[in-house]
Amino acid sequence: MQVEEKTYLNHIDFLQLDNWSVSGLLDATFNYSKQFPLSRIGDFLIKNRNVINIKDDITYKRVTVRINNNGVFLRDMEKGINIGTKRQYLAKSGQFIVSKIDARNGAFGIIPDELNDAIVTNDFPLYDVDAKKINPRFLLLITTTKEFIGFAQSCSSGTTNRQRMDIDMFLNQRIPLPNIEEQGKIVKNYYNKIKEAEKLIQQTNDLESEIERYLFEKLEIEINANVAKNRLLQFVNFDKTDRWDTLFLLGEIPTIKSKYEQVTFSEVIKYFNKDSNHRSIRIDSSKFSNDEFRYIGMEHIEKETGVLLDMPIVKGKEIKSQTIRVPKDFFVYGKLRPYLNKYWVNETEFDNIICSSEFFVFDINDSLNKLYFKSILSSKIVQNQITDKTSGARMPRINEDIFFNLKFPLPPIEIQDTIASKISIIKRKIQISKAQAKQLKYQAEEEFEQTIFR
Repeated sequence: MQVEEKTYLNHIDFLQLDNWSVSGLLDATFNYSKQFPLSRIGDFLIKNRNVINIKDDITYKRVTVRINNNGVFLRDMEKGINIGTKRQYLAKSGQFIVSKIDARNGAFGIIPDELNDAIVTNDFPLYDVDAKKINPRFLLLITTTKEFIGFAQSCSSGTTNRQRMDIDMFLNQRIPLPNIEEQGKIVKNYYNKIKEAEKLIQQTNDLESEIERYLFEKLEIEINANVAKNRLLQFVNFDKTDRWDTLFLLGEIPTIKSKYEQVTFSEVIKYFNKDSNHRSIRIDSSKFSNDEFRYIGMEHIEKETGVLLDMPIVKGKEIKSQTIRVPKDFFVYGKLRPYLNKYWVNETEFDNIICSSEFFVFDINDSLNKLYFKSILSSKIVQNQITDKTSGARMPRINEDIFFNLKFPLPPIEIQDTIASKISIIKRKIQISKAQAKQLKYQAEEEFEQTIFR
């Protein structure tokens, strides 16, 4: 019988004793390849000390560093009088930037040209990079690997949402350093694949737009905004004030025209929060505390595409509020923040799917092509009707009456089938492009990590 070996004694090279934190020392040991020599990060980064005193009458650019190597972008432009921290640092393009707070999530980056002369606080240290020793993009790739992010997490401390990375530990960390020519080749190989992936993503965006264009063309749809003339004072008859939003009262609601008759959702919805036997599908989860469900929340559906991203298995006791069962072939549509267009149809074989009460759950008439109706849900035909009808400032939503009264063109079933068939072909192309883009990104990361790590 084999006995699992356990390590009770860990050895750390004396050269690595830049600090005496046990967790820091143990978590900072990377599985780096022995192919390249190790160099201390602080040896090729020079701290930017270009301090600037904020003046009230000047407008400044401020930056944000996105997590997981997703770039450095303009956060906003703000007048100095509205900026609380008056002593900040002036950024220069090409500098390496670290977000102390989000370093544990891979928030490292390089200042782009358009953010030259932007300002940052002390929570975003800036460094000039010695380009003779290290390619800035090579450094960025290493600092955003999973292993390095794990190190950043181990040397971050503070309250949960405001943990800051220990910059000294970051600067003292050693990383593999090929010669500058080899670094260039590694970086080029990585970004060539990323560029190809980005091209494929752009193709998917173009194909999504093609679906909308085809739908509008086939249905001969026109969307007109009946915008009233600008006047300083306008009067509305009291007997016409069924609604109090200004777009409605001033006659600025977009109108949709089509060669086909338009019907409301209420005319095609067969079952709403009821199953085919007209029984309520609302579930009081407290009555099924030990049962397992496949749960769908708003975060589990991709916006505008109807793609299900995840369907975690949960116990009934883990669900706090009332939920709704989603029978086979039923639709869900997000009433919360409906501008995200979160919809999905259950084409699975599972009978234990439930969803958040923030969805409408319904089935449609058999005479309606489901793929055609899905295309309607994701189109501007619906979005133009709900833009002005949400209620709630922080968490806008639409109610059942608004949902039932949404209109859409209803052509004969053979026209619906033709539209659905064409859209199905385009959607298959979209799925293929997305899969290829995902594979390219995976290959880029995998090849880089295989070069750097054992």
